Amino acid sequence: MDKLPRRLAHGEEATLVEHLGELRTRLLIALGSVGVAFIVAFAFQERILRWLSEPLPDDKQLVTLGVTEPFFTAVKVSLYAGIAIALPIVLYQLWSFLAPAFEEHTQRVVSVFVLIGTALFVCGAAFGYFVLLPRGLGFLTSYNTEFYDIQIRASYYYSFVTMIVLGMGLVFELPMFILALVRLRILSAEKLRRNRRIGIFLVVLAAVLLPTVDPISLAFETVPLLILFELSIWLAVVMERRWERSYGEAIDVT
Repeated sequence: MDKLPRRLAHGEEATLVEHLGELRTRLLIALGSVGVAFIVAFAFQERILRWLSEPLPDDKQLVTLGVTEPFFTAVKVSLYAGIAIALPIVLYQLWSFLAPAFEEHTQRVVSVFVLIGTALFVCGAAFGYFVLLPRGLGFLTSYNTEFYDIQIRASYYYSFVTMIVLGMGLVFELPMFILALVRLRILSAEKLRRNRRIGIFLVVLAAVLLPTVDPISLAFETVPLLILFELSIWLAVVMERRWERSYGEAIDVT
């Protein structure tokens, strides 16, 4: 425990050598956590592969086209899983290194944002896995079957599933991204409401850029994104008023 880096307090002075030492230690902890999580994930790689294969239609099976592909596919999937498992530790090490630069009040606000953002990411990933993937794969793997002998390569399939799950998790962070811009006064609730049509166009464009090409998946992506965008506008209205009221009270006190 004595060798773990100590989180500095706000305004606490430290030498450049101490900062570099702390950075090195936190990087080692982050990389070590990814390594340990990778080993654990590889030990359970059969269960992970089976879990990721569940959204595939029952009449489809994965194929490999090389001698080493089964092994390296398991390694790649285990690495993805290891990064996902160790991500909270990695983010905590990053935040612990940057937190002393912010005041304690700001640190509490960021902590709340992180918790909400984590919940939204989990909801987005679950939506991508349980709702989007089964319908999208059902359409894609049955398209023009009279012309093709559709075989699904394992390495491509797992990369596709990973991009969908992680992509939807990141897209569900839209409310946090908008609230952060409002908090930094780059955007305002009034601007968001006034430019709602432009925002809707950008949301639809983001859904189109996600790794899906079929209209069914696109529809299932676009609808929740539009709901999240509309929710973000109303959250921005509420939070902006609270932040302005808090800022005004702080000025009165001073």
